[in-house]
Amino acid sequence: MKPNASFTVIGELMNNSFARARRAFQAGDMAKYQELARLQTELGAKYLTLNIDSTQKVMVDLGEMLAILPDLVPAIQEATDTPISFDNPEIKFQEKALSLYKRNENNKPILNSIAASRGNLDDMIALVKEYDTMVFVLASERFVENGRPIACKNGQEIHETARIFVQRLKEEANRKIEDIIIDPGLAPIAADTYGLVNMSLDAMQLIRQDPDLAGVHLSVGLTNCSFGVPREIRTKLEYAFLTLGMEAGMDFVLGNPEKALQTLPSDDPFLTVVKAALDAGRPRNGESPMEAGMRQAEKIIGLFPS
Repeated sequence: MKPNASFTVIGELMNNSFARARRAFQAGDMAKYQELARLQTELGAKYLTLNIDSTQKVMVDLGEMLAILPDLVPAIQEATDTPISFDNPEIKFQEKALSLYKRNENNKPILNSIAASRGNLDDMIALVKEYDTMVFVLASERFVENGRPIACKNGQEIHETARIFVQRLKEEANRKIEDIIIDPGLAPIAADTYGLVNMSLDAMQLIRQDPDLAGVHLSVGLTNCSFGVPREIRTKLEYAFLTLGMEAGMDFVLGNPEKALQTLPSDDPFLTVVKAALDAGRPRNGESPMEAGMRQAEKIIGLFPS
């Protein structure tokens, strides 16, 4: 694959996990949100995530989120016409945000997200239809016979979950296949002792091979891949996964546009190491996933600066 292959970036900087966004939220600083929105648009982001939920560094209740939305959504839209991806599991948040959002023919928003574990799943799907949104599907959880969701254990289960959601969204929300973004999940590669990164790549390949899912979008939260590794190698590690993800069929990515996101040439030494690590992370000869995962982690750790 050639470097800098085409993919759609969903800018992630308006998220309380990032210090600038967190400070803007805590101060109610609409100008700072506008600055972040314009910055990401100028760097090529085609959508902008808005996530004002709690993180490890800030606690936010639903009331606080609902209170700021009437100022925040119009402020962002005043700064840019780039469509917003509203990232929150609470249906009251989605209802409020979408009701404030000013639509035109070019700025269809994204409801992020629906998943098997959502207690209000039927109502969330109804919102997708009512507000004519695109929709993120978290496919790393699957349905079981008793109705309780559990984590998917392999790429096949993620693929099957994607099929279920695509069918429901077509039938219940009148969505076209191109309105749907499947997120198979992505674990931190250096701490992935259960083969979750390989599972995500396997799922994307299966989805791309399924003619019934032709045209569906595939995306991950790219920053998750580099969580916990030294700062010096985070960006290159994200480039490496982006390259592998696109080879598997990924066409969207939730990431930081300030990192000039790009793919790597096939002979890039960093990409070679990451490929070898993921290959080492597949169980062999009766190994447990954890045994293989520890081998994968050791190879990734070898990339760390001394």
